[in-house]
Amino acid sequence: MSEAVFLRRFHPEDAEPVQRLMYPDMTVNEAERLIAEWEKPEFEGRYFEMLAVICGERIAGSASVTGRGKATASLGIELFEDERGKGIASKAMPLLMRLAAEKGYSVILDQVRKDNAASIALHEKLGFESDGYVYVNKRGREVLIFVKPI
Repeated sequence: MSEAVFLRRFHPEDAEPVQRLMYPDMTVNEAERLIAEWEKPEFEGRYFEMLAVICGERIAGSASVTGRGKATASLGIELFEDERGKGIASKAMPLLMRLAAEKGYSVILDQVRKDNAASIALHEKLGFESDGYVYVNKRGREVLIFVKPI
């Protein structure tokens, strides 16, 4: 039987796993401050929400929605290494799309590293389209652009 997957805000008591599994170079106190920052639904003047991906009763990773324009948002899912390959992202991504739609966005535009076969497969499975061109993003990474109306 597969475990339920849902999204929730990070809580202060999540600081230890956030530090250990996401940001090992931070202290737990720094992770607590980061979680407090995530409570603000904005980053660099744009809508931004960082959420915990919960599978069963454990944190399996993080997920985010970032506003890019009036109608466009980007989604991100980062699962902890031992949680990958279990279908968790396939369950979490539609939850993120629903959240984006609830916030008024109608198009998802995601950048996926060209070497991230799992993310490419996930986006294709969920009906995203790509023109297949490789772009270099502002961080200098080679990415594919995937788009989907919601």
